[in-house]
This record gives sequence, structure tokens and C-alpha cells, in this order.
Amino acid sequence: MLGRTANGLYWMFRYFERAENIARLIDAGLRMSLTRSGTGDDDWDGVLQSAGVRETYDEGHSKLTSADAIDYLLRDRTNPSSVMSCVDYGRNNARMVRTALTRETWEATNEFWIELKALLSKRLKPAELPEAIDAIKHRAGLIRGAFHGSMLRNELYNFARIGTFIERADNTSRILDVKYYVLLPSVSAVGTSIDNIQWESILRSVSAHRSYSWAYDGEYRAMNIADFLILNGQMPRSLAYCYEKIVSELGYLAKDYGERLPAHGTADAIRKTLQTRAIKEIMDQGLHEFLEDFVTRNNQLGMEISDGYRFYV
Repeated sequence: MLGRTANGLYWMFRYFERAENIARLIDAGLRMSLTRSGTGDDDWDGVLQSAGVRETYDEGHSKLTSADAIDYLLRDRTNPSSVMSCVDYGRNNARMVRTALTRETWEATNEFWIELKALLSKRLKPAELPEAIDAIKHRAGLIRGAFHGSMLRNELYNFARIGTFIERADNTSRILDVKYYVLLPSVSAVGTSIDNIQWESILRSVSAHRSYSWAYDGEYRAMNIADFLILNGQMPRSLAYCYEKIVSELGYLAKDYGERLPAHGTADAIRKTLQTRAIKEIMDQGLHEFLEDFVTRNNQLGMEISDGYRFYV
């Protein structure tokens, strides 16, 4: 398969996953701001940092407000990671590989783009945000469902899935970091009702509230929630689950192409870390430091996949 086709599929699904994930990050910020007194503008510093756009936000804004931060994350075209920008980029990649996609996948992609342009044609009011976030998650899910239900399980499918799970792992680690490192009011709040409410908000933002209650009998403890989102291989947004899928899809490519690349070793090493580390060890050594290292290694894997499969040839 041509490198540019692999590149188009990989980034198409990374961008659509990122659009949904940015919406989820906004949702996390909105939910946690409800647990604070005051305007809650300071909460968005952490959200912007976790989205990796704090510096670019400052370039176009003289001060930080919740309204400006939300608009920047949702619809600002100067922000390459805004939901609108990601959907634009995702659709452009889909157009580039149009002949490699089923009709159902292309139609779901085009409908997402059309609906989002109308939805984000103007700045949203606070009361409109929950419905908009739900619409973004719904449309992104329709693209995944159409693709999953209609595509051959070949290399096209493998590259799309790898892009999805690399992006998802990045997002889960960033949402955890928003809560644990940036948004927690103070060390004295650890274990208090406000701490528990914020952890519950994290679960709701990644659609894991009910599944967590099944796994841990509904007891909101920071260590259990971190374990669920990092090490639980049954949770579809956990880091462990994402890397099981990444290693599996890379394995299919290695079999098809008859060779292993540096990316395979990197993915195996990250999966082994997630299989062998205990959550108590991670928390004792520093959750923020663990997540920061994970994001770096996850980004390295993305670059190795791009280089190894010659995405730009």
C-alpha cells in the first residue's frame, strides 16, 4: 500500500478521535468547574495545558476566560487542535483516500462535517454546550461504527485502528493529568468530597461512570479510578486496552509485510510497562510524572510508525 494512503487513513482517524477527545476534555473542565466557587476561569488553564495549546491561546488572547478558552477549543480555526479544525483535517484526509473507504464511512464523515459547520457557526452559549458536546461524540461514534461494520480487515483497517488508539491513549492520559496535577485545589483536598466529585467527573467525561461502578462497586477512590483508566484491560479507553489493540494491529502489519520495525519494539515495551506496573507503585512514584513519560513515549511511537511505513512517500 502507498505510504500516503496509510498516512491518510491513520491521520483521518487520529483527527476524528482528537475531535471527540477535545470535546471530552471540555466536558471534564465544565464538570470540574462546577465543584469550584468563583468564576472558574482558572480551571481552564489546566484544560488548555492538557490539550497542549496553552501557549498558542496566549498568542491571540490578552487574558484567560472560560468563554474564550471553550471557544478556542471548539471552533477557533487558528487552533489546529480545535474540534472544528480536527474535523476539517479528518475530512480532508478522508477525501484523499476516498477510494479506500466504503460509502457508509464517507457519508458518515461528510455528515459530521456538515453538521458541525452549522453547529459551530457561532459562539455557543453555556446552556448549549452539553448538547454540542454530545453531538460531537455521537457523530464521531457513527464514523467509527460505519468503518468497523463495513471495512475489510486488511492493512487499511490496521492503520486506521492504530491511529485511533494512539490518539485515544494520549487523550486518556491528558484527561487524568488535568484532574490530578492541575485542577486539584490543594493537597489538603485529597480524599475529601470535592476530590471525589472531581474524580467522578473524570469518569463521566470518558463515558466510564457506569462501567467503573460495575468493576469497583461504585466506591470513588483516586487509586481505583487511576487503575481503571490506566491498567484495566477491559476498559476501552484505558491505556492498557489501547496498547493491546495497537500491538495487535502492528502485529498484523508485521505479518503482512514480513518485517518488524522499531515501532513494534516501542509498542511492545509500552504494553509491558502497563502489564507489569502496579497502580500503587505508579501513585507512589508520581502519577503526573508517569503520565508525562507515557505521553512522550506514545508520541515517539507515532513518529516511528510514520517513519517506518513511509507515510510521506
